[in-house]
Amino acid sequence: MAMKITTIEDVRLAEPVIQAHLSPVPLFRSYALEQHLGFPVSRRIWFKDYGWTPVGSFKLYGALNWMSRHSARIGDLPVAAHSSGNFASGISFAGMRFGKRVLVVMPDSAPQVKFQLTRSFGAEIMTYNIARDHETGERDELTRKLAEEQRAIQASPYDDPDVIAGNGVGGLEIVDELRRQGRKLSHFFCQVSGGGLMAGHALAIADGFPSARIIGVEPEGADDFGQSLKAGERVRIDRPKSICDGLLSYDVGVHNWPILQKHLTEAVAVPDLETRQAMKWIYDRHGLKTEPSGAISLAAAMSGKIPLEGDGDVVIVISGRNVDEVRFREWISLD
Repeated sequence: MAMKITTIEDVRLAEPVIQAHLSPVPLFRSYALEQHLGFPVSRRIWFKDYGWTPVGSFKLYGALNWMSRHSARIGDLPVAAHSSGNFASGISFAGMRFGKRVLVVMPDSAPQVKFQLTRSFGAEIMTYNIARDHETGERDELTRKLAEEQRAIQASPYDDPDVIAGNGVGGLEIVDELRRQGRKLSHFFCQVSGGGLMAGHALAIADGFPSARIIGVEPEGADDFGQSLKAGERVRIDRPKSICDGLLSYDVGVHNWPILQKHLTEAVAVPDLETRQAMKWIYDRHGLKTEPSGAISLAAAMSGKIPLEGDGDVVIVISGRNVDEVRFREWISLD
């Protein structure tokens, strides 16, 4: 059977599913960043802040659409998934809304706020040692074992057409809001890890603003997507390293790769120090506390690595806010 590739039509079909559970996430203007980057008054910079969702990240979009599409097949069986933390809370919230039992496998080093959120929506959590996972495959083995022993239906946090389509609804929200205001879009900055967030958004942005540059952003120590673009095929990194715990997948998902390869021509790899500086900047200027993965696209836009010439607006994705207070304070201290 040929692999299903998600299309813009799939994203549009997911829209009423998401709207039944969520209000659109705000697209807010950053006058401070426009001034910082010397933008003319004719251009605007916008943040799409997924920290506003009930789970504090974008992951809820894909999780809700996946749960809706698979609800009948799941029936009375549980759902099993692995996650660095944000999909765990997303699929847990979705399970609560659809009345499904959820089992998640998370790294033992995940931020406590992600454990707390996931449990608050009713999921059961098992942990694994992420430091040795590249050798043991403990994460995938534990998830597979859960699926077998509990007869659970397995959900992917990013490598699934329904997850991609659900995430893409956020991209439709961006397009709709900019069009409502009569704006054009020249640049779109978005995180890439497994690729589920960017794949869905790339479909919506490319459809709504075909001339916009769609820029993938990832940590310098986990730049498998950038390496994949150069190689023309998916490249795996066995030991990705970064403070961006949500961007440490080993490679881009097989369902995401064709979409990313079609719509993205460039990627930016960001050092952790620049991500920390962006976390401090958005906190100081906007009072917004973000996790490192959430702020990295801002760091890319501020880095100067991508020329921002043009006459359209710039949209930057803030993908999540789930960070423990002590670590957040350490990171923005820049010591």
